Amino acid sequence: MKIKLILGDQLNIKHSWFNQVDDEVIYVMMEMRQETDYAPHHIQKVIAFFGAMRNFNIELKSKGHRVQYLTLDDQNNKQNLEENLSKIFKQHAADSFAYLEPDEYRLDKQLKIFCKTLSIPFEIDDAEHFMTSRTELTKFFEGKKQLILEFFYRYMRKKFNLLMHLDQPEGGQWNFDKNNRKKWKGSPKIPPPFIPDANNLLALKKIIEEQGVKTIGSFDQECFLYPLSRKQALKQLDYFCEYLLVHFGDYQDALHTDEVNLFHSRISFALNTKMIDPLEVVQTVIEFYRENKENIELSQVEGFVRQIIGWREYMRGIYWKEMPNYETTNALQNTNPLPEFYWTAKTDMNCLHQSISNSLEHSYAHHIQRLMITGNFALLAQVHPDAVDEWYLGIYADAIQWVQITNTRGMSQWADGGIVATKPYVSAAAYIHKMSNYCDSCKYDKKKRVGENACPFNSLYWNFLDDKKEFFSKNNRMAMMLRLLEKIPPEDLEQIKLRAAKILKKPDEF
Repeated sequence: MKIKLILGDQLNIKHSWFNQVDDEVIYVMMEMRQETDYAPHHIQKVIAFFGAMRNFNIELKSKGHRVQYLTLDDQNNKQNLEENLSKIFKQHAADSFAYLEPDEYRLDKQLKIFCKTLSIPFEIDDAEHFMTSRTELTKFFEGKKQLILEFFYRYMRKKFNLLMHLDQPEGGQWNFDKNNRKKWKGSPKIPPPFIPDANNLLALKKIIEEQGVKTIGSFDQECFLYPLSRKQALKQLDYFCEYLLVHFGDYQDALHTDEVNLFHSRISFALNTKMIDPLEVVQTVIEFYRENKENIELSQVEGFVRQIIGWREYMRGIYWKEMPNYETTNALQNTNPLPEFYWTAKTDMNCLHQSISNSLEHSYAHHIQRLMITGNFALLAQVHPDAVDEWYLGIYADAIQWVQITNTRGMSQWADGGIVATKPYVSAAAYIHKMSNYCDSCKYDKKKRVGENACPFNSLYWNFLDDKKEFFSKNNRMAMMLRLLEKIPPEDLEQIKLRAAKILKKPDEF
C-alpha cells in the first residue's frame, strides 16, 4: 500500500495526484496539536484550516479516493506528524511513501529527517501551485546586489504573457502604483463582503476548545469570511471581479473606520491553502477586465496582478533563498516587548485600535493596516522581531510562514537589513491621516510631536530615526529624512525623545 501525505495547506484538487483513482493509494490528512500549538493562533484561523481540510477529505472520497483522516479529537491521533505516519505505515503495511513539497521550512526539514529513518522507498512531488520554483528567484537575481521587485515582476509578466502587447506592457507602462493611493471618503459605495456558506463551524469550534487548544480572537459564524472549498473560493473570486475590481486599484491602500474589507478580494486564504492557484486567479481577473473594459481601468487590474504574480511569488523566492537564517535576523537590534494592546485592542491610538480590533474580530486586516499601522508602530516601538513574527503568524487566517515572515521580518520590520525593502516602512501621523479617517476621531493630535495629546507616532518616528541613524547613514533612500532630523533644534529633539521614552516605557497606557 502506498501512503501519500496531504498537508493542511495543500488542498489542490487539480493536482495530478488525483487524476486517477488508485485503490492501492491511501491519502492521509491530519489535524494536529503540532500545528495548532507552535504559536497562539486565531480561533478563526484554526477553524478555517480544519474546516477546509474536512471539506477536501469529503471531496476526495466523493471522487473515489481512499483517505485516512485524523480529526483533532480522534483517540488514535498522536498529534505529531512522525508518530501518526509511523502508526499508519504499520496499520496498512505501507510499501512506499510520498509527500508534496511543504512550503514551510520547519515541515520541509521535519519530513526530510523523518524520511531518512524509513526502510521503504519515498518520493517528494511538486505541489503544482506556484508560478515559480523555489530557486527561480535566486537564479534570476544571481550576481545582483539588490533583489528589486520591479525587475522580477516584469520578468513574470513576460514569462506568462500577462497584460502584455507583444514584448511591451499593455497601456505603455509596467506599474500603476501611483494610481493606487486614493483615500476613500465614503464613496464610491462599497459592496457588502462576500460571505461563503459555512455549516457546522460551531461544532468544530467546540471540538477545538474541548481539546484545550489555546487560541486568540473571537468567532461569529455569520461574519466568517473564509471559503472552505474550491467551489466557494471560485465564487469569492467571481464576486471580486463583478463587484470590487472596478475600484480595487484606486483604494487598495485606503483605510477607514467604517470598513473592514473595502474593495479587497480577500482570496489570500484560498490561495495560501491552494484551493485556487495564482495563475488561474490573474487569468480570471484579466479576462473579466477584457470583457468589461468600458467600466474597468487598466490601473485597477494591474495593481491586483502585481500583488499576486509579483509580490507573492517574490516573497516565496526570498523565503527559500534566505531560510533558515532569515527567521533569526534582527538587523536593527530591536529588543522591546510587544505591547499588550496587540492582543486586546485596548489603546487610545485610534488607528491601532481599529486595525487590531479588525484583526481580533475577523482574523483579517488588509496589507496597509498590517504594514503601516500595526507593523509601523511595532518598528517605531523597536519591538523584537520574534514577538512581531509570532503575532502576525497567529492572528491572520492567511498567515503561513513562507509569506508571513518575509512580509513581517522583511517588509514591515526591516529586520533583514534591506533584503526585501530598500528602506524601512515607517511614518508619522501624516501618512496615516493621508490614507485614512482614523485621525479624525482620535484622542491624539496628529500635528503635535510633544505634549500629552501629541500623537505617539510622531515622537516615536523621530526618536526611531535618531536611535537608528547609524544604521541608515549609508542608505540613500533615508538621506532626506536624516537631513530633516538634523534640522530639528537640539532642545526640541530632546523633548521629542523624552515623550518617546515615556511611550516606550508604558505603551499600554497610550
